[in-house]
Amino acid sequence: MASTSLVDFCRAEIAGLKESRTYKTERVLEGPTGARVRVDGRDVLMLTSNNYLGFANHPRIVDAARGALGRWGNGLGSVRFICGTQQLHKDLEAAISRFFGAEDTILYMSCWNANEGLFQPLLAEEDALLTDGLNHASIIDGVRLCKAKRFITPHGDLAGVEKALQEAQACRRRLMITDGIFSMEGELGPLRELADLAEKYDTTLVVDDSHATGVLGRTGRGSAEELGVMDRIPVFTSTLGKAMGSAAGGFTTGPAPLVDLLRQRSRTSLFTNSLPPAVAAASLEAFRMLMEDPSPALKVQSNALYFRRRMKEAGFTIPAGIHPIVPVIVGDTAKALAMSAALFEKGVYVSGFGFPVVPQGHARLRCQISAVHTEADLEEAVSAFVAVGKKFGVV
Repeated sequence: MASTSLVDFCRAEIAGLKESRTYKTERVLEGPTGARVRVDGRDVLMLTSNNYLGFANHPRIVDAARGALGRWGNGLGSVRFICGTQQLHKDLEAAISRFFGAEDTILYMSCWNANEGLFQPLLAEEDALLTDGLNHASIIDGVRLCKAKRFITPHGDLAGVEKALQEAQACRRRLMITDGIFSMEGELGPLRELADLAEKYDTTLVVDDSHATGVLGRTGRGSAEELGVMDRIPVFTSTLGKAMGSAAGGFTTGPAPLVDLLRQRSRTSLFTNSLPPAVAAASLEAFRMLMEDPSPALKVQSNALYFRRRMKEAGFTIPAGIHPIVPVIVGDTAKALAMSAALFEKGVYVSGFGFPVVPQGHARLRCQISAVHTEADLEEAVSAFVAVGKKFGVV
């Protein structure tokens, strides 16, 4: 086989992506994000952000970050266990623990880091790790780093989960992880049924609730609250970079001994700088705001149901659900990306996704609704979708 330089390989791969019209480009935002955002010199309706509660540019969040920058500085130049812990970090961990009704919490720079750093400290070759086949890429990478026996179950296959749990009974310990919300589908995981199986087979259930924290449930406590199983999920991982401030950061929350062991052995905490003070303060303020008043969570839920109904009435294929992630299925990847560009020209910023992010034939535009969208905003988006959908033969 003839040798090829790494740079030549990259050049050829990029050419292939461009030829297949799956090459991803970045748009540059010219200001803060909200219901609308300025991009390429024009104001467009934002329909592709994880800013579910509209907290990213909320005055209280910005003031908290600004105040922390003045009092605590820009950063600590250290990991937590050396000299990287401030009272802000402890206060945020305590607030997250109260929010979830957990004993303790450990912060990370992202939920990706939380998931990567979760399994290896807790499980060894004698143990079992069960994961849904559609779980987030961060969970997949965390699973790869762990030496436990792996059981990758088909998405949503509860019979397959029970069979795997039966096979894993010979293992010393068992841990099962699922997304609370599957991010490309906007689909709730079957947490009640998984909790039943976890209890039946003496297995620890972990839920990554990144797309549900602050979003679902009567008080915004996520997928488990939405499904009435908050007290049956012992461990959660989640993010601060979506609803709860929309900047950065993640965490694992659960039993104190588990969190304490992660502090001692989780490599993505031990060898990564602590969360910047401004980010920690902003996220702490986000939790305070939501615990004071859960109405932003109720508003985004209401907006999501309204938009889903109007898009279905317009003739689009929308999977059943309640989440503000609203996938508009179009089938072909090139069509999804072309429709995204056409919608942008009509003033609606929404992203197209195709293979390998989603299975072949299931390409979609992933709309993401926020609490700061008005009914007029959502109607504007539906009108733009109808015009573009007709042009591309989707409706």
